[in-house]
Amino acid sequence: MIIGLDIGGTHADAVLIDKDRILKQVKIPTDHSDLFSTVLEGLSKLTEGINTSEISRAVLSTTLTTNAIAEKKTDNAGMIIAAGPGLDPELFRMSKNYFIVEGALDHRGREIKKIDKNQVLAAAKKMKEKGVQHVGIVTKFSTRNPEHEKEIAALIAKDFDAVFMGHNVSGNLNFPRRIATTYLNASVYPVHKAFFEAVIKSLDEKGLKFPIHLLKADGGTMLFEASINQPAQTIQSGPAASVMGALASAPKDKDIIVLDIGGTTTDIAILISGVPVLEPAGIKIGAYKTLIRSLKTKSIGMGGDSFVRVEDGEVKIGPERKGPAMAFGGSSPTPTDALFVLGLASDGDKTAAEKGISEIAEKTDRTLIEAADEIFRSTCRQIIECADEMIDEINSRPVYTIHDFIESYQINPGLIMVMGGPASLFAPMLEEMSGIETVAVPSWGVASALGAGLSRPTCEVTFFADTERGIAIAPEENFSMEVKHNFVKTDAYSKACELLKKKAALHGGLMEDSQIETLEDLSFNMIRGYRSSGKNIRIRVQIKPGLMPGFESIAQS
Repeated sequence: MIIGLDIGGTHADAVLIDKDRILKQVKIPTDHSDLFSTVLEGLSKLTEGINTSEISRAVLSTTLTTNAIAEKKTDNAGMIIAAGPGLDPELFRMSKNYFIVEGALDHRGREIKKIDKNQVLAAAKKMKEKGVQHVGIVTKFSTRNPEHEKEIAALIAKDFDAVFMGHNVSGNLNFPRRIATTYLNASVYPVHKAFFEAVIKSLDEKGLKFPIHLLKADGGTMLFEASINQPAQTIQSGPAASVMGALASAPKDKDIIVLDIGGTTTDIAILISGVPVLEPAGIKIGAYKTLIRSLKTKSIGMGGDSFVRVEDGEVKIGPERKGPAMAFGGSSPTPTDALFVLGLASDGDKTAAEKGISEIAEKTDRTLIEAADEIFRSTCRQIIECADEMIDEINSRPVYTIHDFIESYQINPGLIMVMGGPASLFAPMLEEMSGIETVAVPSWGVASALGAGLSRPTCEVTFFADTERGIAIAPEENFSMEVKHNFVKTDAYSKACELLKKKAALHGGLMEDSQIETLEDLSFNMIRGYRSSGKNIRIRVQIKPGLMPGFESIAQS
């Protein structure tokens, strides 16, 4: 059995998946002040009366790190940067505690200037005086030679709780994005670590013994233990769960808009022939352009519990949420209350809902029904407009999916798939307003949790070889080896795959149908004096994201 648990802004949904069906499902309110208790309550309710020794794993998707960034509640992490000639690293400042030290490598990783140890120690001293506990270190071209980052880390590691080196965070080239990614990793580390320790402690106290995985932004999973030093990978795991939940039942012959309508937000994603669209360069979150590989998603502050009010004579909806709908004990009117007034929902207090919507009706000189209809239509219209904007944005650039680069492709949606609490109520109106067939996915109320539970472990490895220098490295794996002049691309590919399999074992194991996919495959001859002096080889491989075998019958259960 497998557990899938998705912590949303309003509710946490959990499913217990047996071999070919959803055996059990629960929905509990999300306690943002105590998320680990939310996780524990979900797991406890789900495992009541169950022989937990039969549970092979639990997969969590969490908004914890995303919310910490959005609410500006991240740690005041420090950064030490060494760049050398070229762009001024001051342009990429991420923190008040941002120190630039001397030291430089060239584009092949050869040292052209040593690290200034006195500058490093002086920076560390200033950060200690300010109470900084977590530090990121990034040197330019560290993915070609990580020694400068290691040298700085060795000088300061004893003075801080955690130090993160850029080459471990991402093996991809892009100095500014590596700075941002390393900074985010360091700044969300304490939030993630506290969550990690609390969940592990609580599970131990409950006697629950099974591997815990976290869903990553790319729709794959990683072991909870492996995530402790890679917390930035969990950013956007919530929207990724939505995509994987829709994927389980999506037809393979259409472009599809996926809408996960929750209480606080609606997450939008696109599937092309049953494959999610990817953000290949890395996700942008807030002001930060990162190297975090992610599914292409868009979250808007529009959901069933969005705050409805009248401003300057016009009805405004969201992005703020002030609590549940009045039909469920809240104090402010919401789109969900409008559904009650229109007779589309019936499992709450309709009188309370009517009271809330009547305030809107009076201020806009409409009848109760007219006001409710406008709120509902406006909510659907704004969701559709945001989906259209997202499609226009994707169509204006080369399109990448998690499997392929599709040149000159133009998305033409033939289906809208809706999930989340009010999905079945929204579907008819979304279809009427968009003109596109709209369906609620099977198990729409817990589809995100199902998607998390069915997702496979994934990871990637970047391998770089310079045969003229006689070295090869996999920067994220802390791996290096000597290579001879006759080391060729096929040798590099074999070594990259070997490292990938070892990494996959640490991240949750290779599954039977796991496929190794080549993301980058480059080899250049280096010429000196009209003769080849060696090869510059770059290989990037990954375990392809996807769903577990047998998911079709489970998704339809």
